[in-house]
Amino acid sequence: MRSLMRRVLLDTRYTLVGFPTAVIGFVLLIAGFSAGLGTAVVWVGVPLLAGTLMIARGFADAERGWLSDVLKRPPVRPRYRPAPSGAGRFRRIVNPMTSGQSWLDLLHGILVFPFAIISFVLTVVFWCVPIAGLTWPLYGIVTSQIPGNMELPELLGLGDGYFVNSVFYVSVGLVFALIMPFMVRGAALIRAGLGRALLTGVAELQERIDDLAEGRAAAVSAEANALRKLERDIHDGPQQRLVSLAMELSRAQRQMAKDPDAAQATIKSAITATRETLDELRALSRGIAPPILSDRGLAPALAALAGRCTIPVDLDVQTVERYQAAVENAIYFVCAETLTNVAKHSRATVCTVQLIRIGDVLMLTIGDDGVGGAHVAKGHGLAGLADRLRAVDGELAVQSPDGGPTLIVAEVPCA
Repeated sequence: MRSLMRRVLLDTRYTLVGFPTAVIGFVLLIAGFSAGLGTAVVWVGVPLLAGTLMIARGFADAERGWLSDVLKRPPVRPRYRPAPSGAGRFRRIVNPMTSGQSWLDLLHGILVFPFAIISFVLTVVFWCVPIAGLTWPLYGIVTSQIPGNMELPELLGLGDGYFVNSVFYVSVGLVFALIMPFMVRGAALIRAGLGRALLTGVAELQERIDDLAEGRAAAVSAEANALRKLERDIHDGPQQRLVSLAMELSRAQRQMAKDPDAAQATIKSAITATRETLDELRALSRGIAPPILSDRGLAPALAALAGRCTIPVDLDVQTVERYQAAVENAIYFVCAETLTNVAKHSRATVCTVQLIRIGDVLMLTIGDDGVGGAHVAKGHGLAGLADRLRAVDGELAVQSPDGGPTLIVAEVPCA
């Protein structure tokens, strides 16, 4: 109830305060645009048009601030094109005319006028009727005593008298009070829709493009880091073991004729080294694309990670759905890398892993009781996790004060 009332009050403030602002803006912009356009042929109108566009930008900025409350989204301000460095005075004066968004601001300041009237009238009506109807029994005692006064119920043939009038007006007030939140909300959205289309639409599109570009760069960076890590792991592990294995087999070949028993021992050692190399290659393959993840999904894959961790892990998976491969790989990689960091650096005694779905978001939460100090700064292991999540429009949040505990939350859209 409190949230609904707050919503109604915000929408009411938007339509009531916005109406005189829209009237003032309409008058100034129409006058400035007409005067500037009419005198543009003698160049006097050029600075007038530029000044009008700057006025329109001011009204547009105010409207964007109100839109954030009505539409429940952070305010988005478009990027106006600055004047070139070293530009002369005239070029700086006319610079607003070179920005397409400035003309959209002007168009909004003109077109919003009828929308503001409609929103204002609807809001006033659906506030005044409930107040007047519900309070009629208070002032109706006086109006009922006026000679010759005919109330609406009598005109409609419902009867007359104080009691009949009270029931009728209170009933009307209750009906209007019940539908008032929806009508006020609709009135606000009528105007806010125009504002979003003209004032923030281009900026939102630009932000989305920037997010996609950042996500692509993060994906490239994450893959490059993963490839470098894989190359380093192969070079330091299996490659060295294979070189040693080749040397062992060569030695066994030389020993075969002279000392068969020594050759048998060397071959036995080589077989052991081969098994160790295979185990290491399997471990590396699990870090790339584990078969259990692709075959059975996140729940069994996370259970396998928890079982291999050297620290006791309390696993809570509340979703068994299958998701896109990119989403599952990102969640698995974050969990695997985080558990590895916990085992190596946290000095924790217990770790908790929880996977839940909230709406269209898949949330992985990992906590431990270690020494803390983890962060996502560049050059640290968690920075790569943040890049990998950005590649799938996800986010990584880390709370790890010195002394612990540590809480890492990864959110990935899964719609």
